[in-house]
Amino acid sequence: MQDIQSRSNVCYANGAIQKHLSLQLIRILRIRSGDAFSPANRSELAAGYDLYAAEAAVVPARGIVGVPTGIAVAIPYGTYGRVAPRSGLAAKHSIDTAAGVVDADYRGEIKVLLFNHSDTDYPIAAGDRIAQFILEKIVPDAEVLEADSLPESVRGAGGFGSTGK
Repeated sequence: MQDIQSRSNVCYANGAIQKHLSLQLIRILRIRSGDAFSPANRSELAAGYDLYAAEAAVVPARGIVGVPTGIAVAIPYGTYGRVAPRSGLAAKHSIDTAAGVVDADYRGEIKVLLFNHSDTDYPIAAGDRIAQFILEKIVPDAEVLEADSLPESVRGAGGFGSTGK
């Protein structure tokens, strides 16, 4: 098992970047020996850790495929892992991700569901970066309360496009 410790938390105060050590750990278990790659971020301020394909696959044109990563994770209480698209794959090849929530209590292999919005099959090789893994904070113990009414807001019930162009 390999532990990845985040390099830093970044705070913005008075326009300056301030770094604070983080005690948050993402524990990675390689469940496919030799074929699994640990998530990695490629720059100091990257929001996500790149996820890699553990085996070759083809994302069919206008289709979807689940690509195994060969890893399982344990993430901190109060977070969930979001599997998000890589901007380069989206912009250059129309590859997107689907169903990207990894709960903190899930211990199975992470598979990335890739959707191909193009008319051309997209090949993936083992070791290709296919998505990013982003830790996001949640409120795991929030109560759900049924109410007779909701507080007013400026937006109200306005939906898509209601706040401007």
